[in-house]
Amino acid sequence: MSAILEVSGVSVTFDGFRAINNLSISIPETGLRAIIGPNGAGKTTFMDIVTGKTKPDEGRVIWGEKSVSLLGLSESAIAQAGIGRKFQKPTVFEAQSVRDNLAMALRAPRGPFDVLRARRSRRADDRIRDLAEEIGLADALPRPAGELSHGQKQWLEIGMLLAQDPRLLLVDEPAAGMTPAEREHTTDLLKRAAQTRAVVVIEHDMEFVRRLDCRVTVLHEGAVLAEGSLDHVTRNQQVIDVYLGR
Repeated sequence: MSAILEVSGVSVTFDGFRAINNLSISIPETGLRAIIGPNGAGKTTFMDIVTGKTKPDEGRVIWGEKSVSLLGLSESAIAQAGIGRKFQKPTVFEAQSVRDNLAMALRAPRGPFDVLRARRSRRADDRIRDLAEEIGLADALPRPAGELSHGQKQWLEIGMLLAQDPRLLLVDEPAAGMTPAEREHTTDLLKRAAQTRAVVVIEHDMEFVRRLDCRVTVLHEGAVLAEGSLDHVTRNQQVIDVYLGR
């Protein structure tokens, strides 16, 4: 399968500390990828570089079939190109209903011929219902988002990203603070999303990573230490030494 994202030879230094060190990662068009590693391994900085928040000192970040360099693009241009990011802490509009949160996130067409408002809003309503069904909040559409549990807020935020139809979804520690039932639902949600797009998950929780049942990349000191199935990387002596043995 061809790659949707190619990060090659990327390095970035903050105040003399090399956070990313000649990092190369390839992400296929669809499917799940988990990125694990000790604190300070460069996991968040990797996401910052892909989303345009941090500019690397060297290397290439190439996106999509047209091999566009992301390094010259703004954060908003990168988001519009089809890269969605979910931070660890959910950011939803708490005073608004679940329906309104999803409606705000929907990428509405803005061309000069968008005069068929009634038809468009019907289509938007259908899409909102489908999204709510997909994230498991169909019964919660009228509820204020502030009333949702922590896990439900996480699902709503994932739904808001899916509303924008990203081709790559970057998700930071989705399982943190969730009940076992919520974690199970989150696993199913991410697996379904990854059937039609690329989903990259940063996660510390090994049990959650095992449930995702996907290829795992281990970062250490800003570079790839190991890659493969979870069983493969957890048998790697270097991974045990720098990460799992602690």
